Amino acid sequence: MDSILKPALEKSITYAAYREMVSQLVAKSATTGKDQTEALVNYTKLNDRRMKRWDKTVKVSETIKEKISEFQNKITLLVLTESWCGDAAHIMPVINKVADLNDNIDYKVVLRDENPELMDAFLTNGGRSIPKLIMIDNTSGDVVNTFGPRPSEATHLVNVFKAAHGKLTPEFKEDLQQWYNKNKGQNIIEDLLGMLCELEASVCQ
Repeated sequence: MDSILKPALEKSITYAAYREMVSQLVAKSATTGKDQTEALVNYTKLNDRRMKRWDKTVKVSETIKEKISEFQNKITLLVLTESWCGDAAHIMPVINKVADLNDNIDYKVVLRDENPELMDAFLTNGGRSIPKLIMIDNTSGDVVNTFGPRPSEATHLVNVFKAAHGKLTPEFKEDLQQWYNKNKGQNIIEDLLGMLCELEASVCQ
């Protein structure tokens, strides 16, 4: 695994650099990846607006802030993504809010299609679903947990709908966007806190 993770980490960028890259792509009417279709370019533009909004509006409760600030392990949150991914636009700013609360948490970003070997090591139900967060212990270099492509509540909604209808419809995808807007990142924060607690139980006692 180290032979896959190390090169990805070496070429990873910060969330701030990722946000700047996406803004530059929007200015050029472009998107990440080789597939520069109008649809993907438009999704990138939409996602840039979404991330700007979440960067400003995501709130973390004082109780959770205190718990996250007590986390002692040094970890890296490495996220595989692409600028056109709708789920990523809702999730990545929230990860940033959590990482900003503790200097022991390093948040890095790589593009999925530039890292196929890494992506294929962290498939979801056999698919290259993004965003995919890989939690790495900085001391051992071990992968200690993963998250994605959606938070737990959204994953449940998707699984129930797929079980009933076989696939996700455009109408359901719109409903999922509304769920993200109403939840305001709180389920993502809870899931991330749960991952920290699994690594360091004292955080949640």
